[in-house]
Amino acid sequence: MVALVSLTILVASGRPVLYRGQRVGRAGRVFVMYKFRTLAPDAETRLGPYLGSELTRRTESEVTRVGKLLRATHLDEIPQLWNVLRGEMSIVGPRPVRPPFFAELCERIPQYWQRLVIRSGVTGFAQTRMTREESWADKLAHDMEYIADRSVRLYLRVLAATASRVVVRMAGGNRDRRDR
Repeated sequence: MVALVSLTILVASGRPVLYRGQRVGRAGRVFVMYKFRTLAPDAETRLGPYLGSELTRRTESEVTRVGKLLRATHLDEIPQLWNVLRGEMSIVGPRPVRPPFFAELCERIPQYWQRLVIRSGVTGFAQTRMTREESWADKLAHDMEYIADRSVRLYLRVLAATASRVVVRMAGGNRDRRDR
């Protein structure tokens, strides 16, 4: 699957195949997160200063044709398994945030740093319950609920919700409530 997706990206939109972006992880440690590239090359440079709905709006014009399919099916997340193997991420946990956004969010929402008590996740509780347009404070509330109540059962519930969403999206449905 990795080879097929890599080749498709390479043929359709060239190099680089992987996106590498800094993220803030557990205990504030900054790490490089990997994803398959879904945006035009150097899009992060153009999108860098934006957050929230403005970022969402501007990102739409940067998504490649292959990127739309990868995002819809969440196949763009596969390289994050490398981050999981390296111990930088977990499969389930709060989604990691870019360092400048993290600093801004900590200023706007003083409790925001509390989400760093556990590893960031490839998928998360907030992503299975909310849309991209919801406020960061609401997302934080779901992240904190997951952190407070985390258990094997809740972990498996988040995995099942994520798997269900992926299957629906791959079948052509449009029930995605996930925030990236």
